[in-house]
Amino acid sequence: MNRRETALALPDGIDEPVFAEPWQAEAFALVVALNEGGVFSWSEWAEALCAEVHREDAAHDGHDYYDHWLAALEKLLAKKDVASPAEVEALAAAWERAAHATPHGKPVLLENDPQRSLAG
Repeated sequence: MNRRETALALPDGIDEPVFAEPWQAEAFALVVALNEGGVFSWSEWAEALCAEVHREDAAHDGHDYYDHWLAALEKLLAKKDVASPAEVEALAAAWERAAHATPHGKPVLLENDPQRSLAG
């Protein structure tokens, strides 16, 4: 069976998914939403992303592109005083705890973080 025969067929002319993992699509959508919300301009985003993908340790084959995407987003959020690196890390940890505390097959919700109930 090829990709065209799966239940979720891709549009004509596209042989492979645009995103290798769901989190990549979510990160992409988040950047678009933040831009549309006026948090940063496309030129600010392009500058931040360019700095990351041209780092000396960037993979030559581009397999780490969305890792750089996230790093650029985190740095831009800090620069714009939207979220500090510590706030981003704390929220990521809360999501991870929520994921571990969520029963299989149920949606992962931030309110499932066991530490969230202790803090509030």
